[in-house]
Amino acid sequence: MRRLVGVVAWFSAILFFAPVAWMVLTSLHSEPDAATNPPSLGAGLTLQGYEEFFGASTGQSPWPPLINSFSASIGSTIIVLLLAIPAAYALSIKKVEKWTDVMFFFLSTKMLPVVAGLLPIYLVAQFTGMLDNISFLVILYTSMNLPIAVWLMRSFLAEVPPEILEAASIDGAGLITTLRRVVAPIAMPGIAATALICFIFSWNELLFARVLTGVVAGTAPVFLTGFVTSQGLFLAKVCAAATVVSLPVLIAGFAAQDKLVQGLSLGAVK
Repeated sequence: MRRLVGVVAWFSAILFFAPVAWMVLTSLHSEPDAATNPPSLGAGLTLQGYEEFFGASTGQSPWPPLINSFSASIGSTIIVLLLAIPAAYALSIKKVEKWTDVMFFFLSTKMLPVVAGLLPIYLVAQFTGMLDNISFLVILYTSMNLPIAVWLMRSFLAEVPPEILEAASIDGAGLITTLRRVVAPIAMPGIAATALICFIFSWNELLFARVLTGVVAGTAPVFLTGFVTSQGLFLAKVCAAATVVSLPVLIAGFAAQDKLVQGLSLGAVK
């Protein structure tokens, strides 16, 4: 039985990894080789797709959109954690009245289809003069990820032993000191998992970034859509661009994989 589970696990991993491997391989082919049907596995490898992505032939630099994505994703993730940790502390350890209603309210904000809020948000951005502004994306991504972060952090903080908090209170530690020196170190795997999930959601967001930004605040996903032109779809260039844009998320996930596994397993039945 254990051997069968291992085979299924390896098969699932290969199944999920195959599209990524195919994308990377296609990015290393020339456009004629990438466009062949069926695709040619033995075609020569080249970095032409990456050279074109970095503007070798067009002069169009991808760095401003990449920097915008980093700014919006990292900025919103930091703000989300600063708001979610105290909120989750109040809902899990120092429980407020009717905390279940509060949790349901957070969850209900995710029930509205994203496209349904597009027009009101666009009008707000236009009225406040925040169109094509990276700061507005930071605020928007914070509001989008905060409910998820509160739900995740509440389950993580619920595992903090109350005896440690009582000892900190007896020693005279205030709320900020307790959160910073007691709660945060214990819940660090959960905080890392929450931060990574919020970062991925912000980095991959396209709809609002596509509508609310233009030349100045365009993000990496918006930049990717520019490779689909009236001249056709250049597979090698698109795959090279998708590979580069995916790297920050893959690197962050690989670097935090141990804490991610620990964080997502907190609260599991032992």
